[in-house]
Amino acid sequence: MTDFYSSAWRRTVAMLALALPPLAGAQCSRDIQVPVSAIGASVVVNGATIGGIYPDLLRSMGAKLGCNFIFTAVPRARLEAMFETGKADMLIPASSTLRRDQHGLFIPMLGSRPLLISLQGARAPINTMQELIERRELRVALVRGYDYGAPYQALAKELSSQGRLFYEVDALSVARLMQSGFIDATIMSPTILAGVAQNDARVYGLADRLRLEALPELPWGMSGVYLSRKSLTPEDQATLRELLDKAGRSGSVMEGFQRHHRQELLSLSIRPR
Repeated sequence: MTDFYSSAWRRTVAMLALALPPLAGAQCSRDIQVPVSAIGASVVVNGATIGGIYPDLLRSMGAKLGCNFIFTAVPRARLEAMFETGKADMLIPASSTLRRDQHGLFIPMLGSRPLLISLQGARAPINTMQELIERRELRVALVRGYDYGAPYQALAKELSSQGRLFYEVDALSVARLMQSGFIDATIMSPTILAGVAQNDARVYGLADRLRLEALPELPWGMSGVYLSRKSLTPEDQATLRELLDKAGRSGSVMEGFQRHHRQELLSLSIRPR
């Protein structure tokens, strides 16, 4: 298990929160409801305990600025549905997409991109989505509820029509299928898959065997936080937006990733805002 709950990490987050200048009149009018699902180092769910880069940062900043965040664990697909129907005040973390923009206000925290992930081996490289579509012998698993935009959704639809696509509830389920050899590849940020591999003995060591390939149809974009337009008052939206924007500019989220992943992995998929 990595040291998400170590005193050193908590001190670092607290110091970053204290270093931020006070927000003008910042205080949330009520508890902020934040359903989450486990997603690498960003959100770690360990039984009833929820931590990770984003929850730890929000708790520390919220304690100083008068905003109380209530975290509950749900599957990712349910989280997306809750956000769209106004039953979740925030969606963390999330890539920026047109569909999500209809329901929330996006605050960028990091630059990111998903990659085609498989295990190291002798197969020929895959350079485009079309090549993946044509490689009909390769089975692919995706996490239900993940969304990296229109090309990703179009690829999923085509792979599904070919009978090669398996949807799973979370990244750990994908990692276990990959470890067993049942599937050949997935698409997500490699920090997500590496994160679950570091935190679960059933797939321990998987992170050291990953083969990462960038696809031009899935370029660099932004990852961050969505605030609900449906459930939050304009005042609470403004307070949280200012809080998150300052956190994004502070580099604290990037520092969190640097603490838990080797630089070679980050350079391919994560970069400062």
